[in-house]
Amino acid sequence: VVDDALAGEATRGASTITMQTVKNLFLWSRPLGSVRKVVELPLAVYFDAVMSKRRIMEIYLNIAEWGPGIYGIEAAARHHFGVSAKQLSRRQAALLAVSLPNPIARNPAKPGPGLRRLASLIERRASRSSAYVGCLD
Repeated sequence: VVDDALAGEATRGASTITMQTVKNLFLWSRPLGSVRKVVELPLAVYFDAVMSKRRIMEIYLNIAEWGPGIYGIEAAARHHFGVSAKQLSRRQAALLAVSLPNPIARNPAKPGPGLRRLASLIERRASRSSAYVGCLD
């Protein structure tokens, strides 16, 4: 990202969940992307200093866009799987997680082979990290 910015090229990626949360809450999205990232970083550092990671994740999941007009994990769970977010299976939660970079192209309710593979990877990692990923239970 830094090399791209210094070369005058478009920057993308390398955003943490905290940075994405800050962007979605307080900043504009498309125009002036590199300027936005300069503003985003100190706000993200501040967010990390005053909020727990659990709270940041909660905010992120509740403001993320999961499809056209679908905001928040509860709406996404109901829209894609017809259940409350609390009732999601591990598989459904993993499918929603891997759809986030582009939930319009990556439909969690109708996953292609690539999305299913990524969801399986998430499930395996979550089961190995169960003490840290209790939210998937």
